[in-house]
Amino acid sequence: MTDKVHLGHRARKRFGQNFLDDAMIIDKIVTAIDPKPEDCLVEIGPGLGAITEPVTDLSGHLTVVELDKDLAERLIHHPFLGPKLTVYQGDAMKFDFASLVPEDKKIKVFGNLPYNISTPLLFHLFEFSNHIEHMHFMLQKEVVKRMVASPNCKAFGRLSVMTQYYCHAIPVIEVPPECFKPAPKVDSAVIRLIPKKPEQLRAKSTKLLNTVCLEAFNQRRKTIRNSLSNLLTADEMATIGLDIKLRAENLSLEQYIDIANWLYDNKQ
Repeated sequence: MTDKVHLGHRARKRFGQNFLDDAMIIDKIVTAIDPKPEDCLVEIGPGLGAITEPVTDLSGHLTVVELDKDLAERLIHHPFLGPKLTVYQGDAMKFDFASLVPEDKKIKVFGNLPYNISTPLLFHLFEFSNHIEHMHFMLQKEVVKRMVASPNCKAFGRLSVMTQYYCHAIPVIEVPPECFKPAPKVDSAVIRLIPKKPEQLRAKSTKLLNTVCLEAFNQRRKTIRNSLSNLLTADEMATIGLDIKLRAENLSLEQYIDIANWLYDNKQ
């Protein structure tokens, strides 16, 4: 059990805690974030401060959101880090990130996200994309693969569509299990997300876009004639210009937006 204790803190399974402990990987992540004193930086799940410390060395100040009360207290009272941090103890999935945005600026968000909540947390963050300059997250490697997947492959799904709707997604570095304490049972990877400009987001309702993706990929082995039958008839699909013999993974992001917009215009 001793491998679950790192720097005096026992990793808590319910929080999905795995602490990064590889100087070379940490340096590459910090280089990707490129923190500067004028930046408004926000870290989700700082944990024991592996990335927090080098980022604050370069930026001078950092806001962190930490669910674990013990870790939050540890950071608040840290002799060196404490004075450089604004610590919010709470659930990032319920946090209003817009409240951190200074006038005429955007925030830069990063973190080693708990793998058990990574997808819903990403969807929550997408809602604040117009307030964010860029994001860098450590995630399960398979999740990163899904986020950057293109149509016509098995990894392409709802997460691919919604990620690529809101952001330009770029893989940064792969991270093996031995870089963490305790070591997770999966490979990890860091992804860079650059939110698109408001004029690039042409869906009339992102809620509808998400609904279309849920319906399509919930029965991804079926053709869209069947998987989208709760939303559209075959004739309506033809009106939009869809080939009803295709499966969900064969449609492009633009086609999913077209479906959602047609539904918004015709079935609201």
